[in-house]
Amino acid sequence: MKQLDLRVGNLDCENDAAKLQRELGKISGVEVIQVFPSAAKVRISLDEDKISQANLSDSLEDLGFPVVRGREEMGPPPLLKNPKVLASLASGILLGLGWGLSSLGAPRSVAFVSYALSVLIGGFFFAKEALEELIHERKVGIELLMSVAAIASFAMGEMAEASMLVFLYSISEALEGYTEAKTRSAVRALMDLTPKLALVKKGDLETEIPVEDLSVGDIFIVKPGQAIPTDGQVIIGHSSVNQAPVTGESVPVEKSAGQIVFAGSINGEGSLEVRATKAFSENTISRIIQMVEEAQERKGKSQRFIERFGAWYSPIVLCLGILIAVVPTFFLNGEGVNWLTRAVVFIVAAAPCALVISIPITLVAALGTGARNGVLIKGGAFLEELAKVSVVALDKTGTITLGQPEVIEIALVGKENGAPSEEEFLSVAAGIEQRSQHPLAQAILRFAEAKKIRAAKVESFQSLTGAGAHASYQGETVYIAKPEFFQKDLKNSLSGLSEQIIRLQGSGNTVVVLGTEKAAWGAIAIRDRVRPNVTRAIQALHALGIKKIVMLTGDNELAAQAIGREAGIDEICANLKPEDKAVLVRKLSERYGHVAMVGDGVNDAPALAEASVGIAMGAAGTDVALETADVALMADDLEKLVYALKLSRRNQRTIQQNLALSVFVIGILVVGAVSGKFSLPVAVVGHELSELVVIMSGLRMLRS
Repeated sequence: MKQLDLRVGNLDCENDAAKLQRELGKISGVEVIQVFPSAAKVRISLDEDKISQANLSDSLEDLGFPVVRGREEMGPPPLLKNPKVLASLASGILLGLGWGLSSLGAPRSVAFVSYALSVLIGGFFFAKEALEELIHERKVGIELLMSVAAIASFAMGEMAEASMLVFLYSISEALEGYTEAKTRSAVRALMDLTPKLALVKKGDLETEIPVEDLSVGDIFIVKPGQAIPTDGQVIIGHSSVNQAPVTGESVPVEKSAGQIVFAGSINGEGSLEVRATKAFSENTISRIIQMVEEAQERKGKSQRFIERFGAWYSPIVLCLGILIAVVPTFFLNGEGVNWLTRAVVFIVAAAPCALVISIPITLVAALGTGARNGVLIKGGAFLEELAKVSVVALDKTGTITLGQPEVIEIALVGKENGAPSEEEFLSVAAGIEQRSQHPLAQAILRFAEAKKIRAAKVESFQSLTGAGAHASYQGETVYIAKPEFFQKDLKNSLSGLSEQIIRLQGSGNTVVVLGTEKAAWGAIAIRDRVRPNVTRAIQALHALGIKKIVMLTGDNELAAQAIGREAGIDEICANLKPEDKAVLVRKLSERYGHVAMVGDGVNDAPALAEASVGIAMGAAGTDVALETADVALMADDLEKLVYALKLSRRNQRTIQQNLALSVFVIGILVVGAVSGKFSLPVAVVGHELSELVVIMSGLRMLRS
């Protein structure tokens, strides 16, 4: 079985998704895994022994869902080629013709034909959907409510009113695909970031090929001003690269040989030769697009509630409409035509179109806008949760600080106490740390390299979780670890170093000690710098109403306090192991309710999982961070967290406004319908206008 993701045309709503899933299920050799109506995509499992991909494409086209090739436009057809739009226009023209004929005193039978054709043509598509949903899904939907109202109105002789109902509702149905296309614009903008062609170098030949044909290892040339076609590593050249389209960073980043570049970023003034590290379908832009599309199908609590509500609300409206028509007429001696008219008006007035569409359209727009601005939110539930966050917990290294610590000072106990020379000391330290990926290890290696000191040969390297590492050097086990490890685990008093360690830590340095179980040789003071915009970001978080900002770090208390004071952190928790961070996040959640944890998505995985929302910072090009976090900030920029919180709160406000407007309009229309104050045209116009206002309100989330 082969798994395929196919983009298809004319997939605009849940009804289309249900039909597509139903019809594909009838084809031998095809198993539908998931339909993504918001992304106009279907994921299937294909048995090529039973049906070829070409035959499947033909079947999809016959079903009315043609496969979209490459970067073709996924939206609905042009207005004058869209059958739904043409049907709606015809319905409107026939409505106008019928009204004109009636006004001119033409025979009633002539106007009847015009109105009847208006109802039949305009109502064809949504009445067909209503029947399919009723028969196959066993659901009473909004389309059925409108169909019943139109038929009943026409049967009562209110032909013009029935025609107007069908015409106005058919307009909203016809424009549904264009509304969906608008919400997809943010994702489509991401697709357009990469060029269609890449200039590939093979030997002395340079050839342009479609970016989809790029393979890992291919060398491609990016000229000044061009977009980078896929992720890769620079092998020749130097240039500033604008990564804003991917990460949202406003300042171009200098790139030279050995550094990574991302698909969709814009090359600056220099020419670059790049070796592809990801195929086009797996690069950063493609991964972001895939995750946003799938996130749009992960519904928040409010959306799931509205959908459950709509599932029983529409049948109740239909039943109440029947009761309004029947009970007064047969049991209360009411005038039959009058109450039947009120029932029809009630069904139209109470139809929950605006209510049902208010949340998904806002959510889809918000998720796409976030991704376009370097914030990848993996679903409506996390977008909702972000809006509730009252406490933010931050990892220190790489989040608050740059994550590029530097060696500040080396303090040795002296040769008279058995310590090696400074050169040998650094050589052994580098020998152990070259096996580690920890930022402190990299700082020591850079320092040794700058002094042109070779790393000593060591054996039996082993990491000490949350403490350091050890290895065998000249037959003796040598440790490089926190001072606390020497004192508590090795029972080493750090004689001759204690005062130096206190002094160095008091200056805000992180200190590691190198030595054996019996004797410490010396200490290395390392300091990381606070990111330039962190203080501004912390102030912005406080301004948003965040109650507490907590820094979690495995660093020592004195160094952590120094960094915390500089950044403006409310509470500092130091000397923590990864599992300790998770425990603290759990305690914060129990105390404050909704906690966001920001880390690198790898070392902080337990704490990220424990938080209400786990946020990975600097996730561009980092597969693990993209996979593990609920929210991924593509840039190493804490101000993106501020943007994410603002976006989530704006999304929540927009949804609440839409819901309030929808409920208010339905309430007014229902009261007017039941009391007989509103005619059918008033109910129809009020219903359609409220739906239009809600759609336009939701689309505001497309603004950055």
